[in-house]
Amino acid sequence: MKQQLEAIRAIALDAILGTEQAEELESLRVKYLGKKGELTAVLKQMGKLSPEERPVIGQLANEVRSKLEQSIEQRAQELQAKALERKLRAETVDVTIPGSVQKIGKKHPMYQVLDEIKDIFVGMGFEILEDREVELAEYNFTKLNVEEGHPAREWSDTFYFTEDSSILLRTQTSPMQIHAMESRSLPIRILAPGRVYRKDEVDATHSPMFHQIEGMAIDKGITMADLKGTLNEVVRQLYGAHTVTRFRPHHFPFTEPSCEMDIQCHKCLGKGCPTCKGEGWIEVLGAGMIHPKVLEGCGIDSAVYSGWAFGMGLERMALGHFKISDLRLIFENDVRFLEQF
Repeated sequence: MKQQLEAIRAIALDAILGTEQAEELESLRVKYLGKKGELTAVLKQMGKLSPEERPVIGQLANEVRSKLEQSIEQRAQELQAKALERKLRAETVDVTIPGSVQKIGKKHPMYQVLDEIKDIFVGMGFEILEDREVELAEYNFTKLNVEEGHPAREWSDTFYFTEDSSILLRTQTSPMQIHAMESRSLPIRILAPGRVYRKDEVDATHSPMFHQIEGMAIDKGITMADLKGTLNEVVRQLYGAHTVTRFRPHHFPFTEPSCEMDIQCHKCLGKGCPTCKGEGWIEVLGAGMIHPKVLEGCGIDSAVYSGWAFGMGLERMALGHFKISDLRLIFENDVRFLEQF
């Protein structure tokens, strides 16, 4: 039995000193000192010894246990110290290394233009509105004097949610004008930007989802001259004092008289190019005096009050402002393109 104890001590000490992981050290402790360990198994045989041998073997067994416990404790401290050293070495910060440049996001060019337009109109005393994108056909069409059978109400042009064509993704921001006229006291001066949806084919100047900015002013004595003066001032502040504009007669169901406003193409300066489809001009908005029927439908006396309204395409305004040649660049989110702004 003495030889067994000496062998356990020698083998266990070698194993403890060669351990590199705390988990392995714990396994050795259980293997030799646990309730079912090798040292315990040897001690269970002491009943077979003579009375003279028991004290000697008992003392030796205690010495072996004590030595193994001390070795395990010491090795545990050494492993802990090594682990701490590795951690400190791994987490060392070299303060002499140059810092890395972090890219900071920028506002999208389209929304940069929107902010500029908002600032221009706020400076003129207008209030900014936001409203729903899912709209009733009554507000998107009927209350804007767009009757049943009008081409704009066709399924080929509009994203409808219901079979009876009563709920849709708004095709224009004009419904916000109706909500404003029904809920606000006169006079009214609002600017209503937002997303709109139409079944357009994607090309250099069209997209099925785009942004409109609707503007409206209603008061006593408002005329077409007020509309033209306001829009010309907005365009000049946005594009520069030398911007060339033109107004063309047009027809919209909710305005009378109506017009479209063009700006000279920024790409070719009126000569004709793919961006302006060879015309030399880019249409940016439709406008006109609010139809008396629309005013009366919202409870406003058209004999006392008059007003104008316009709707401009935000993307097209951004094209001219930043001299962008293709509308699709705005939506593709190519970082190489966006970083220019």
